[in-house]
Amino acid sequence: MHGFLTARDRRAVCAVGIVTIALSLLFSGCSPKDGSPSETTAPKTHKLTLVAYSIPGEAYKTIIPEFQKYWKQKTGEDVTFAESYGGSGSQARAVADGLEADVVHLAMEPDVAKIQEAGLIEPGWQERTKSGGVATTSLIVIGVRPGNPKAISTWADLSQPGIGVVTPNPKTSGGAQWNLLADWGSVTVAQGGSETAAYDQVRGMYANTLVMDKNARDTSNTFLQKGVGDAALLWESDALIAQAQGEKLDVVIPRDTILAETVATVVDTNAKKHGNEDVAKAFVEFLFTKEAQQAFAEAGLRPVDPDTLARRASKYPSPSGKLMTIADFGGWEKATARFFGPTGVYARIEVDVAKGRQ
Repeated sequence: MHGFLTARDRRAVCAVGIVTIALSLLFSGCSPKDGSPSETTAPKTHKLTLVAYSIPGEAYKTIIPEFQKYWKQKTGEDVTFAESYGGSGSQARAVADGLEADVVHLAMEPDVAKIQEAGLIEPGWQERTKSGGVATTSLIVIGVRPGNPKAISTWADLSQPGIGVVTPNPKTSGGAQWNLLADWGSVTVAQGGSETAAYDQVRGMYANTLVMDKNARDTSNTFLQKGVGDAALLWESDALIAQAQGEKLDVVIPRDTILAETVATVVDTNAKKHGNEDVAKAFVEFLFTKEAQQAFAEAGLRPVDPDTLARRASKYPSPSGKLMTIADFGGWEKATARFFGPTGVYARIEVDVAKGRQ
């Protein structure tokens, strides 16, 4: 009878086979096949939206890739960026009105204040960094034609007959507001002159203005590419970039000028909404590292890191006279109301200039 199975034996073998098949199916379901999506978990990807004023775009071409590498090494996560550059005032209004920036880098503190007033940035954002949120600085300078044929050397020269000026519009550009304060302060702060004298000088400059662009970068293009005007009110950074690119431009650092301070911060409500709180905070902190500060310096912006600035002292000289700051005007809250409010200095000058052209 060897070689034959009884009915009882056959039933036992069948039962073992069924159990074996069941176990095989169970473990094959728990163990992913080679190359299947479940073998490894894909790294999380953040999309960070950066909204900035027009000038630091060149620096961010270097800073963003460096941060992406840093964040990948630290967390294993990828970060992509959506970037928007434009006039600082316009950018601030866009964010306040719904452009969902995770991080902003703007030309002046009042533009960040507009976003804070919209409930998107938590109070005390200045305290998150040692520099009060100031990421870079720059001087307000005067760009002139090669050889300076009109012999422009001071703010007062811009109000003289026969001088054509190009400058951004203070209603849309943070840089334009710095320009007005520098011109005004050259009379009152630096020389102790009267406000009447300052008003007349600034009004004369605007009366000589041929084109008023929406932002500082457009003013640079109007002057250099379109050949408009004898003088352009520029950020030092824009002037240095233009010279590095071979543009025919001489730069006058007025004896007395102002130190423009740009600010960066997380837009808290949006970053939280997008799940980007940690990465947005880390990105803003990264802007103050030596790597990022060096990138800003190479792009023409004065670094706030003292060591980085000291190594570039020849590139970034101090003016020979008074280097003003916003503190000389009582801080931004007072300066904004006095100079740029509905009945402020610029509003009155705008009316006077329009009357003079009729």
